[in-house]
Amino acid sequence: MILRSFPPMGIYETLFRFNEVTGRYMGDQGTHPWAQGFPLTVPVPGGPELPSTIEVTHEDRMYPKADGQPELRQALADYYNTTYGSTIAPENVAIFAGGRPALFAVLSFLDGERTIAVEETEYTPYWDLLQLLRRPHTLIPSCVENRFRPGLDEHPQDDGAFLLKSNPCNPTGVTVRGEALQQMVQHYSAASRGAVIDEAYEFFTEEEPESAIKYVDNIDETNLFIVGAATKGLQVPGMRVGWVIASREHIEIFRNYSSFGMGGVSRASQLYVTGLLDPKRVVHARQAIGDFYTSQRKRYGTLLADLGIELYSGTGGFYHWGALPGGLTAHEFNERLFKHEAGILPGTLCDMARRGDDGPHGSFVRFSFGPLGPDSLEADAEILKRCLG
Repeated sequence: MILRSFPPMGIYETLFRFNEVTGRYMGDQGTHPWAQGFPLTVPVPGGPELPSTIEVTHEDRMYPKADGQPELRQALADYYNTTYGSTIAPENVAIFAGGRPALFAVLSFLDGERTIAVEETEYTPYWDLLQLLRRPHTLIPSCVENRFRPGLDEHPQDDGAFLLKSNPCNPTGVTVRGEALQQMVQHYSAASRGAVIDEAYEFFTEEEPESAIKYVDNIDETNLFIVGAATKGLQVPGMRVGWVIASREHIEIFRNYSSFGMGGVSRASQLYVTGLLDPKRVVHARQAIGDFYTSQRKRYGTLLADLGIELYSGTGGFYHWGALPGGLTAHEFNERLFKHEAGILPGTLCDMARRGDDGPHGSFVRFSFGPLGPDSLEADAEILKRCLG
């Protein structure tokens, strides 16, 4: 074999095991996809409609622009400027085929001497990216002792610090906002520092959604990379559209990369997402997504706590993060759940040190209520009771 081998990303490891045991794909009708990180792809209660068609002209069948279609880049610049008072231009935006390719590009082209700081408990593909790209990294404590809420004093203080962080955090839902977010942005805006702030779950907060761009004075003078995607808040994971907000110099590098390594992103997908960013529609979506998923977070939080799961969840995202009772490991729990065509994401796959079932994440689970409708709670409760009993 002449290719370098590597395992599937952690979430897919669980999905493949589910298929092996059940003969079905998690997310199919009748399954209980508590392991998966996708939102409802139908309108949430009180939310805006999702278009069923787009008009494609002969121009949309041409090659896409390397850094993204001008209309989408302008719509994103307008969104951030109107919502957060930023002053970015379309030249500060690059379009990717989802959030993960954007993260891959940033880490691929980051200078080789840079050590990446990442929280101990984080989005599972970060581990795969760091390993595959052989990036040196250091862990910020994110554990039971600090309730998975590290303070800025636990971040690296050296001049070359570079942060990789999801906010709201996947898997914990812990959200850095307000003064704490402002201080974090200022810390990593220093000329010798930098950060990737992954804001995939921007809309999914109990409080008003917030982006790091709100606290950036001039992004052209920073090494900050703010990553977003249509996957979550805009409810279209299948469109595979993500973006990076960064300095013009960095966006030019991504454009050059796309010219040989990506070839741009589907023009039809970009056209669809541009429509979702209509100013009135996006205001409506932010409010409806926040309201519905806050309600779901509270309902499922009560259920899981009543079943003996010790929760450490924050107020963002669409996950609950907690420890199973009675010494049960997440992998053992999943084998029980698979018999009911259900599954969770084992916390060990969110451990950036990958210490396995005997490590501090062995009994932790990430429970996703992202794909769950408003009427699923009762059936979900019955399965959980049986498997925890």
